[in-house]
Amino acid sequence: MAPSLAVHARRAAATLAAAAVLGAAAAPAAFADGSPSPAAPGLYGTGDPKFDGVFRQSLALLAQDATGVSPAPRAVDWLAGQQCADGGFAAFRADTGKACDAKAGEFTDATAAAVQALAAVGGRAEAVKKGLDWLKAHQNEDGGWGMTPGSPSDANSTSTAVGAFAAAGQDPAKATAKGGKSPYDALLSLQAGCDKKEDERGGFAPNDLATAAAALGVLGKGYLVEAAEKGKDKPVKPLECGDDESAKPKDAPASAEAAAAHLAKKLEANGGFLKSSMTPAQGPDTGTTADAALALAAGGHLEAADKPMKWLQADRSGTAEWAKGNPGRLAKIILTVHAVGGDPRAFGGTDYVKALNETGPKPEASASPDKDEKKDEKKKDGGSGFGVWWYVAVFFVASVGVGFLLSNRKKNQL
Repeated sequence: MAPSLAVHARRAAATLAAAAVLGAAAAPAAFADGSPSPAAPGLYGTGDPKFDGVFRQSLALLAQDATGVSPAPRAVDWLAGQQCADGGFAAFRADTGKACDAKAGEFTDATAAAVQALAAVGGRAEAVKKGLDWLKAHQNEDGGWGMTPGSPSDANSTSTAVGAFAAAGQDPAKATAKGGKSPYDALLSLQAGCDKKEDERGGFAPNDLATAAAALGVLGKGYLVEAAEKGKDKPVKPLECGDDESAKPKDAPASAEAAAAHLAKKLEANGGFLKSSMTPAQGPDTGTTADAALALAAGGHLEAADKPMKWLQADRSGTAEWAKGNPGRLAKIILTVHAVGGDPRAFGGTDYVKALNETGPKPEASASPDKDEKKDEKKKDGGSGFGVWWYVAVFFVASVGVGFLLSNRKKNQL
């Protein structure tokens, strides 16, 4: 049965929100009310946090952790303080003393991103547990998650949730729904197989943003990816069809390979970048390009990841200007550069770590040789400090005639 009009509208809205918040294209005027940014001590960035407060804060904390920076306590407190009583997170709560709307005010992506960040910084075991419990309580029968509770599973939300379980040290494959299906079952159902056109095979519905997110999700990883080892490149392997038009990736590892090959092929065709999923004519989508590079690096495909990385650091890409002053975008670049084994303090002539730190509360400390020791301490304190993973997307959106749909999609996101 073909997806309903409502489903198409929801996905389009989510993609719009992602790009608007994180980046590729300008958001329609309908998404902004012209109001000044609410006062939010501890929050990174001065932009209105209504649609992306929790998401951008989560990415900022993850990026700091990746680079050995100890976040300011009030920055961590701000994020933890955004959690609703039932464990979920809204996009942003201006008044945390007011109860959340469990049916419409909490979002999978915001919750999963926050869990990843709180697990990484350590010392927030209870908040992490409550967040995971919320995700488990709102998992769909197919094993995946939608943008909001009860909405159809999509690649972005499901992948961000996978990252949350992984960051907390749990096997995402064991996070099954009542019927026994896992998040990987849901993701594989959204991937294009040999029954599709050759240039679509391995991709995920509905676009490159979803494919970049899912390519990371099927690897069982979140936004914080361990730095790749130089000299250990893994060539991409396209989906093999032969004469079988019904062939599809049979498991998560095969899915990851097919998705990586799909992304690598599109990046090659475009000269190192991915185009905007909403309006291809507008050209490069910096956020989704970074997401793709992150996913390729996470899969060990360093040669394939090198192409988008060279584009991102080139002057013609305008990456530094695109990310300037935006903590979510700055964090996205930091996490990506870190994943490929690069130095985000000197990427394309820009110190992205310094730029991120300047958008919010002054961190307690910067990178030091004992970073690994500090991570070990996080694990000992019961604070879900397994933080080794990173996506998305950001959501929530307005759609004339359909209504507001909030959330945070990878997406793009920042």
